[in-house]
Amino acid sequence: MGVPGKGLIEGLKVTAKTLARRSVTEQYPDVQPELPPRSRGVIALLEENCTSCMLCARECPSWCIYIDSHTETAPSVGEQARERSRNVLDRFAIDFSLCMYCGICIEACPFDALFWSPEFEYAETDIRNLTHEKERLRDWMWTVPAPQPIDPGPTVTPAPEAVPSPEDGA
Repeated sequence: MGVPGKGLIEGLKVTAKTLARRSVTEQYPDVQPELPPRSRGVIALLEENCTSCMLCARECPSWCIYIDSHTETAPSVGEQARERSRNVLDRFAIDFSLCMYCGICIEACPFDALFWSPEFEYAETDIRNLTHEKERLRDWMWTVPAPQPIDPGPTVTPAPEAVPSPEDGA
């Protein structure tokens, strides 16, 4: 059986340690904070990779992605080739007043058209201005950091017994 009041004493110890420490105030507007690498801010769009497949909009739990597109027909290349059709992106918008920043849209995109940008300063005075169109989303692409290199993993060396020696007569 535990000592009565043990939790209270431990809590008071934590409080005393915190009271003894000097508080650190970030002077945010004047001094930019140091963000950790790969921090999440806003969603950036690489328009060239988007095929208007609508997977990101369908998977979004808050329905904050709006996509409009139309189909264009490309002329056939050869005599027996048929005409090809492709989707052309007309509108791609994200309503950041509805967005939960969960990243499901980024994970669902099979063509790597959406990325996390560390940009976080996009406050607006009117909530209706938080719907950002593809031009603004494209402007945030330059802030997306390069992907981290792939970890090669451990190197495996063969065991000395597995390699036949010339003395074995093999």
